[in-house]
Amino acid sequence: MTESRRHAISNQSLTPTVLGDFDGQYSSGSTKRFRETVDSIPAPEDELQGRRPVAFKPLYGQLVFTLGTPLVFIAMGIALEIATDFSSRNGGFKVPQVNVFGTVSGQFLSSIIPTFCSCAQRPPADGSSTGSFSLVPFFIETTIGCFELFRGNACAEESLLLDYIQRGPFFSIFHAMRWKHRIVFLSTLTSFITYSFSPLAGSIFQIRQTPQTEGKPITNLETISLANDIGQLNAFLAAAGYVNAAALHGLGDPPFVFRNWSTAAFDFPKNSGLNDTLTVNTTAISTLTNCANPAGGSIQLVPINSTVVFNLTATSVEGCVPAVDGQPRNITFDTSAATQQYGVVGTSCPNDPEPDPNFRGIMFWYFHFRDGQVPEAKTIFCSPALKPFAVTATAHLIDGRLDSCFMSGDYNESNNVTGPPQNGRAFNGLIFNQSKDPFIEARATAISSGVSGTIFRTASEDPRGLQAIFDLPNGMMDLTNTIYTQHLSVSGKSIYFTKQNSSIPAESVSLQPRLWIDPLPGHILSTCLFVIGVLGLFIHFLNYRQRKKLILATPPGSIASITALTARSGFGELLLPYDTTLQLEKKLEGIKFRLDRRTGAIVADDVPEGVPGMGRDDAMLSLLGKHNERLSQHSTSSQAAYQTAVGYPPWVYKTPYEKLPE
Repeated sequence: MTESRRHAISNQSLTPTVLGDFDGQYSSGSTKRFRETVDSIPAPEDELQGRRPVAFKPLYGQLVFTLGTPLVFIAMGIALEIATDFSSRNGGFKVPQVNVFGTVSGQFLSSIIPTFCSCAQRPPADGSSTGSFSLVPFFIETTIGCFELFRGNACAEESLLLDYIQRGPFFSIFHAMRWKHRIVFLSTLTSFITYSFSPLAGSIFQIRQTPQTEGKPITNLETISLANDIGQLNAFLAAAGYVNAAALHGLGDPPFVFRNWSTAAFDFPKNSGLNDTLTVNTTAISTLTNCANPAGGSIQLVPINSTVVFNLTATSVEGCVPAVDGQPRNITFDTSAATQQYGVVGTSCPNDPEPDPNFRGIMFWYFHFRDGQVPEAKTIFCSPALKPFAVTATAHLIDGRLDSCFMSGDYNESNNVTGPPQNGRAFNGLIFNQSKDPFIEARATAISSGVSGTIFRTASEDPRGLQAIFDLPNGMMDLTNTIYTQHLSVSGKSIYFTKQNSSIPAESVSLQPRLWIDPLPGHILSTCLFVIGVLGLFIHFLNYRQRKKLILATPPGSIASITALTARSGFGELLLPYDTTLQLEKKLEGIKFRLDRRTGAIVADDVPEGVPGMGRDDAMLSLLGKHNERLSQHSTSSQAAYQTAVGYPPWVYKTPYEKLPE
């Protein structure tokens, strides 16, 4: 102890104040290692005028922000949940078809914008400051030490040395648990939840190509009616050529044909997209081949006079037999011309004496040598039939191909297909009346040989081999039914419909870019926002109540504000500018701190040691033979009573220059 310090202590112990020896109201019950001068701080002018001093209130500490910020989070969580549900129910939100930002992709904008917005709602990783909507206010972390000082009897570690900002959010959680700073613990916990905002917000929006349905009227271009040029056989020849090319190149059905359906043509909307479809209610004709194998054991392949010429005959289940010009006749062919042969002929049926060969049943026949030695033949009987229907058809706008076609009702309008002269009979499309026109006769020969040849070639090109198809019970029948059905449907598109415009309702389904809210991150983010909002109400309400009791004239954290709070406290004499954190902790050990209720200054009290009421300096003076006549801490109530009796209660400002009342 220095000489000047010892002299000051000696003079203080020998010279009484104006109140005698009862000066314990300005210090602890024991002699301190420092001298405070808080009693010399004049009272604030507001207090002298009977008003509560105006405390510093940060903008984010106002009641409107205290309640508004959590409520904004709750509202955002509810709104996001509603938007997510709306997005799932309605296929997202509409966005411009053409990118208005040029080369900037919409996916980039849909991810970067919500990411930027989420950055404003969370504190940075170092915890040094907060976003505009953060629920971990900087004010809470910087004033928690002041709250401890306001309660009083706070050690240096939980008050003066407390620094949550420097520790960062992660270590602040453990430090808050140690000192039971629940409000800091909850605030920091919510800040960790906000760190998930960026990845969730960055993945919440997606631009998807979504089917959108739009109702619109379109023009139906055809109606059911017989074409005028059926006898030229152009429609049948074109159909035979198409099925040949389709089988060879895998073309599928042409526009307005779907399996056994032939629909009326309709107009497509302009400027259609690549994957746009159109669904319409129109008319169609269903053509059935009614193909079947012959009756069991009825195929007879007999050589004529043991030559290479064979007679082939067969009978269907209904009793039909091959016929020429309506008369039953065997099929005769010379195997020396070709080892693989095929063809189609009309039939004669006892229960269907149809005189017109265009509408008779037909029989396909196929011949080859099994293993190159044993002759073998197959026959398939077909009896085509047609019926018109009202249908719902869906077509691809890019090429007109039908994606689906199903019956929606009966077609009851009068026409010359189901009425006279056709009377509902279906063209077989392969056998025709003889004509004197050689070109028509050539077309007829090309049609019959073309379709049957397509069936036989398809069987020959099967990976399993022609013999495997012949060995299957329904191998040739299935191929015949498929290819013959396509032939009848394609030809029926040309012979059963004529031009006639009418307006029909339609629904266009197009793939359009839509802004979707991904359900998984959307639900998670909305839940986080709602939970943080509820916790924020609780946190801010507690912090608001604490701030109402705390009087701070300036924002905490600046050097000037800290100097103003501690300038008269005296314990600053113990500290040096170059003290490290460990040195500061050691020098402030054993000192309790509090806020002076009158001035708001930080006051320090020594922890009593040794004899009750005797501090370190008192103990030293006692060993030197000197005494400091001070009352111990248990005499505080008597001291306060004395001061009140002489007219100077503890809460009244006084200086050594004031006189005692007479």
